[in-house]
Amino acid sequence: MKHVTLCILALAMLAEISAAQSVGTIRGRISDEGTMPLAGANIFIRELRIGTAADDNGGFTLLRVPAGTHQVAVSYIGYRPETVAVDVKAGQTVVLNIRMQSGVIVGEEVVVLGERLKGQAKSLSQQRSNPNITNIISSDQVGRFPDANIGDALKRVPAITVNYDQGEARFANIRGTEPRLNSVMINGERIPSAEGERRAVQVDLIPSDAVQSIEVNKAVTPDMDADAIGGSVNLITRGTPNRLRLSATLGSGYNMLSEKAMWTGSAVAGTRLLDSKLGITLSGSYHDHHLGSDNTEGIWSKDDDGNVFAEEWEVRAYDVHRIRRSVSSALDFRLDASNTLYASAMYNHRDDWENRLRLRYRLEPTDASGISQSTEIRRQVKGGINNDINDNARLEDQRAWTASLGGDHVFANLIKANWSVAWSKASEDRPNERYLGWRVRRVPVRMDLSDPKTPYPSPVDASLVTLDKYTLHELTEEHQYTEEKDFNSRLDLELPLLTAGDYKNSVKFGGRYKVKDKLRDNEFFEYEPLSGFDNLASVANADYTDDDFLAGDYRIGSFATPEFLGSLDLDNPALFEKSDVPAEYAAANFNANETVTAGYVQLNQNIGDRMHVIAGVRLEQTKVDYKGYEFNDDTEEITPTAGTSDYSNVLPGLHVKYDINENTILRFAWTNTLARPNYYDIVPYRNIAVEDEELFLGNSTLKPTTSMNFDVMAEQYFASVGIVSAGVFYKDISDFIYIYNQKGFVDPATGETYNLFQPRNGAKATLTGVEFAFQRQLDFLPGFLSRLGLYTNYTFTSSTTDNPDFGDRDLDLPGAAPHSLNASLTWQDSRFVMGVSFNYTSPYMDPDELDLTPGLERYYDKVTHLDLNASYALTPQLRIFFEANNLLDQPLRYYAGESSRTYQAEYYNRRFSAGVKFDL
Repeated sequence: MKHVTLCILALAMLAEISAAQSVGTIRGRISDEGTMPLAGANIFIRELRIGTAADDNGGFTLLRVPAGTHQVAVSYIGYRPETVAVDVKAGQTVVLNIRMQSGVIVGEEVVVLGERLKGQAKSLSQQRSNPNITNIISSDQVGRFPDANIGDALKRVPAITVNYDQGEARFANIRGTEPRLNSVMINGERIPSAEGERRAVQVDLIPSDAVQSIEVNKAVTPDMDADAIGGSVNLITRGTPNRLRLSATLGSGYNMLSEKAMWTGSAVAGTRLLDSKLGITLSGSYHDHHLGSDNTEGIWSKDDDGNVFAEEWEVRAYDVHRIRRSVSSALDFRLDASNTLYASAMYNHRDDWENRLRLRYRLEPTDASGISQSTEIRRQVKGGINNDINDNARLEDQRAWTASLGGDHVFANLIKANWSVAWSKASEDRPNERYLGWRVRRVPVRMDLSDPKTPYPSPVDASLVTLDKYTLHELTEEHQYTEEKDFNSRLDLELPLLTAGDYKNSVKFGGRYKVKDKLRDNEFFEYEPLSGFDNLASVANADYTDDDFLAGDYRIGSFATPEFLGSLDLDNPALFEKSDVPAEYAAANFNANETVTAGYVQLNQNIGDRMHVIAGVRLEQTKVDYKGYEFNDDTEEITPTAGTSDYSNVLPGLHVKYDINENTILRFAWTNTLARPNYYDIVPYRNIAVEDEELFLGNSTLKPTTSMNFDVMAEQYFASVGIVSAGVFYKDISDFIYIYNQKGFVDPATGETYNLFQPRNGAKATLTGVEFAFQRQLDFLPGFLSRLGLYTNYTFTSSTTDNPDFGDRDLDLPGAAPHSLNASLTWQDSRFVMGVSFNYTSPYMDPDELDLTPGLERYYDKVTHLDLNASYALTPQLRIFFEANNLLDQPLRYYAGESSRTYQAEYYNRRFSAGVKFDL
């Protein structure tokens, strides 16, 4: 039987080779009038019913085209259609490069698109051509909004919400799922994370002007990585043009909180060399911003009678200097008509120099008169050493490198092959991070809770809290370092079976091999001064009270200066006694090695000339080896631990795309996806905090979270550049991960009783959503109004969780916002463009700190952002612009159970910028 099978396969291959003698291949590239690639362009030979869509670089391949002369038609939203006659010779490859001209037909007139509409056209054309449910943002479209980083751009996409830090979007939630349940990639390769405890990628690390387009896959196909329960974000770096292309941006601005200037600049250069065989693009971006925040936050608890009180309340002031740089390059080399090699690299680097002042009240429950009789008050300054690197501030140095090499080949006019190898690394280094804290104890403090949004603690007797009453509480220095390295290789092969007619099809198959290494290496030291430091009044200090403190009518008062903290010679044994404190870092350090081996097969099948089906299955096998530590706070013993996790997932998928006509599309998807546990959660660490009677455990038995997903989407595209779409999605999630908490847990290893905290798999969760989007130039309106453009989308989600630890409470899935809305209104003529954009997200449960205390669940509060931008073209190549961010002064806010009870409120104020853009 084995020999018979081999004979059949051999005969089939001979038949294919024989058939190949009468067919050829058409390969080429579609670009705009500026020679930039038009991803998603439709290429079609109508008489043969052969077609495809251009890839991210505008490239396309038509295999097994019968020899002869054929009319190749190309269409693209917002561009005039092109038809070119091509003479195909048997056994040969024809190269066809087409440059399209922008313009839409309004009545009998061809209207040329402005730069804003060109960006919108590129996004919609690629979205229309994609076989799966996606949203695309082109670099031109990103320019419509005043967004500094990739996260700020993502918040404009339907069904995406973001979490903020220091006024910029840092993490993205896709379709109601927290960042851990999604993936972020560059050119199809997942970006490693510099986060020590989770897989989430900080999207504020990458500037928005560093990419060519952003592709959000909401329903992944079998040839894509499956770790995308909500979806995957793919950042496409800038491709190579067909001729010389130069562009640059230079700008400055002002932050209303820091009252300091900010500077921005970017440049892109690309060309083709060696008789157009070699394409090269170089780009760079620089962003220098002084920012900060006014912050209040606290801890809420319940007493034995169920009364809620503030256990702690803090007033904080942050001063941050952020510099973000990005450099990228792309190369392609056309060996011949059938073979092209690609190489790309990207480097992103963000430095945050931060000083923080923190006034903390540690409160007892108040008595009948509203006084906490025994309050401890602390004043702490965070900074760094006085050197050229830290400059008296805490430095957070985050970097991400990625480099890849790949190829695109056609063999014998039969098989299309794509391959790549990629290496990437992400790191976060926080050297010489210092804290200096002072405290005064047993102070009666009146706690005004008349408005729990802004509780006001105030000492009853001011003479008890003068600076000379504060004694030294802590003087520490730590070094935190986290890195993740990622090696990735893949091979994809596509073999056409039927290349023409109503039942055209092909089979695609391939595999991927990924190796990740994760390391966290922290250290922590305490210092005891051998002389001086009698009280806070005895050291250099200053009053940092701001009469315009945005978070409330708080007076933060006096602290030791960051310059004094940075000047301390802590390693001088004549001045300080140094002590290692393993309780602060031992159980947090770990090494992890993860290997993922994946393979897939998918059938691409046409049924008639309107329906396209993708059916396939993906297998992903994961093996993880972890090394962690046990730490006993009582004995200060550190014991190495090790663990292994090994599992496989079979993930079938089905996608159906039905073209009612060229611009009206129905889509359906059934997919199965997963999310692997956070690195640190699965490390077999063990940390006993004896003084606090708490036990923290890792869980090496954690299983990946899995989800079965159903999606239905209807899309109507407008020839005048626009779309109206509506869809429904449903996710059936199993084994979601949460932090289990058990009070009175008896530790079997020690027999002691602790308050236990451990990550565990939950039971199930379901998530249902509806999303709607509309964008169009309102050219059907009369006169002045015809120059208006509207961009809007709305998403509703409803989720439930089935977990015994939640009791009988009906809790939403953490990270799932019930409502999100985006709206943007623009007006433009041939030179001037002005737009206002609005973003709203309703409250949702915080996935990072899941408090299960009834009535004190931690929620991320609603977000309402209003931004404005405008630009004016002085010449076709030169444009000036103006941007205004956060006009409503929206804070980052969390609340405890009820929206009136603040967990955290952090205000950033408004910022403005202006500059010039040059494009040749």
